[in-house]
Amino acid sequence: MALYQHFKRSLADEFAREDRLAAQTPVTANRIIAISRQFGSGGRTIGKEVAARLGIPCYDSELIDRIAAESGLAKEYVEKYGESAAADSLYGNAVAGRDRDGQSVADKMWLAQKKVIADLAAAEPCVIVGRCTDYILRDVADCMTVFVHASDEKRAERILSVYGEREESPVQRLHDKDKKRRAYYELYTGSDWGAAQNYALCLDGGKIGIDGCVNAITELYKHSA
Repeated sequence: MALYQHFKRSLADEFAREDRLAAQTPVTANRIIAISRQFGSGGRTIGKEVAARLGIPCYDSELIDRIAAESGLAKEYVEKYGESAAADSLYGNAVAGRDRDGQSVADKMWLAQKKVIADLAAAEPCVIVGRCTDYILRDVADCMTVFVHASDEKRAERILSVYGEREESPVQRLHDKDKKRRAYYELYTGSDWGAAQNYALCLDGGKIGIDGCVNAITELYKHSA
């Protein structure tokens, strides 16, 4: 436990330093929509439809190649762990292997991810799905943050229709994926993933549907200019 607490403080100090450097970046005039989401809530589809309606780019899986190039890591690694912790707990990630500078492979990917997202935000208005974008752009962009969630029942129905049957039950897949996303977000941001106070807009995709979410986001975006 002492090792874990020491690591947690060291990691917090390191990323606080990185954040101070990032804060020196001029605030971009571009307006960004950052969509965080529970697995199976439809956030990815919502992001793409919002972008199409507003006539701006959407970055989701498109980020993988950029982060891989920036970090020098394999595309497959970035795809698997780009927003899901290798372990499903903060402690498990805390004791992961590190180099002599105290950084893990995941840390290197996180720093590359931050740079890629900040560069995209500086280049043009866009929608970015996932990857802690709400946190990364909290100081360097005019960023509208959204969290999409839904009931387990609705999400299970959706992942079966989109991804098909797997050996693992749909509900177990949901819980496993969410647990790793939550651990990753907590590790690198120190904030609570999905907590309403961290977002400008929280939407239940199961209750209001994809179109309802798209309408709500685009209307808020237009009227908050």
